[in-house]
Amino acid sequence: MTIDRRSFLKQTAAAFAAVPFLTAGAASADGFRELTARKTKVRLADPDGPTSDLWGYDGKVPGPVIRAKRGETLRIRFRNELDEPTSVHWHGIRIDNAMDGVSGLTQEAVKPGDSFDYVFTVPDAGTYWYHAHNKSWNEVARGLYGLLVVDEDEPLFAPEADISFVLDDWLLDDSGRFDAASLGNMMDWSHGGRTGNRLTVNGVSRPDVVVETGRWYRIRLVNACNSRILYFDPNRIGAKVIAYDGQPVGEARKLGYSPHLIGPAQRVDLVLTFNRPGAVPISLETEDKPYPFATFRVAKGREAAPALPAIPAPGLPVPDLAAAKHFKLLMEGGAMGRIGHLTYEGKPITRQVMMQTRRMWGFNGITNFPDEPFFSVRRGETVVIDTVNQTAFPHAMHTHGHHFQVIDRSGSEVAETPWRDTFLIGPEQTTRIAFVADNPGKWLYHCHMLEHAAAGMTTWFEVT
Repeated sequence: MTIDRRSFLKQTAAAFAAVPFLTAGAASADGFRELTARKTKVRLADPDGPTSDLWGYDGKVPGPVIRAKRGETLRIRFRNELDEPTSVHWHGIRIDNAMDGVSGLTQEAVKPGDSFDYVFTVPDAGTYWYHAHNKSWNEVARGLYGLLVVDEDEPLFAPEADISFVLDDWLLDDSGRFDAASLGNMMDWSHGGRTGNRLTVNGVSRPDVVVETGRWYRIRLVNACNSRILYFDPNRIGAKVIAYDGQPVGEARKLGYSPHLIGPAQRVDLVLTFNRPGAVPISLETEDKPYPFATFRVAKGREAAPALPAIPAPGLPVPDLAAAKHFKLLMEGGAMGRIGHLTYEGKPITRQVMMQTRRMWGFNGITNFPDEPFFSVRRGETVVIDTVNQTAFPHAMHTHGHHFQVIDRSGSEVAETPWRDTFLIGPEQTTRIAFVADNPGKWLYHCHMLEHAAAGMTTWFEVT
């Protein structure tokens, strides 16, 4: 399908309407923007299909895009109009600890009818997101998440050349509606987590996005799934990576391997240009064949793209490995896993207790959220964590308040060490990460496969 320039200009508005992002509302007189969690109805199967009962920020799924410039202070007045408590976590932001949004650790969950003011500065440009952090396995699965973009001092790309795809998988029942009754399924909690049978991109299925030749585009990919790992090959569309989890890599890089795995909560930013008009599908890799989740409709523009904008280098403190404090995290439990050493509230866990408490996994022998931190270090010290996965499943491990580098991974070579806030670890694998603990407070370290976190894979560390 060839689209001429006149058609491009005519169709751009309609195409981007198919990727329905709303920018958070203007600030009120006191400088706060409103963000409200409430019930909503969304068609997930198709535009003419049945509506599903979901939860959304400002009634939208995904919620409104929150956009700021690096160094800006955001003031968000969050209101809870749901029937259960909730909170908002600003994922990937190196944030003030009191604003991290973790109910039970950094704040009390916001009760129905109440509000909470989040005030924080965004120190790093990049792709981030926000989501519920109270009963996340339930609240995120129902739609409580949205995109948070922090622009450079001078944006690298014009707004129309900055495209975001927030991917989520939904479990629909036979009627095509969201299967709320299956939330909390014990099989999901003890195995690979909740996975769906319908993929949406920014809340819709397989959107078209109109672009033109002779121009560079930035593509932001966000995995908002509860537990599904997405397999994606940038080389299939000639794209190069410029950032992981919000942190730039210094130059556009062509991946030397395929496919690239995007775990739950991970993000990857790409750049690409189009040489000729036509339809260019963007796909996930599956066992059978590529699965297109969106299509670029390429109109004729300029013959050749100008030089790619310079990609900034990361500006995070480099770990001092020679003076590092070392800690080990042992992951156990789950189906086909080792549970003999696990305890719940100080007592050896039994099958009966496991079924009653729904605690299926553990860190360092503990299945409940521990009273004492995994470790405590002083501000500025380098931390090295060896995470040892003695389970039969992969996991997506996330650090709050910090980015890290993966410096060693058993069974595979670490060729480069980009900054990340979430890493994937395979069954029976050990992964070593390093970072400078430069952000004071109490910070979570947990699996971002949300059923695993709820079932015991959550701990915390302290920076004094």
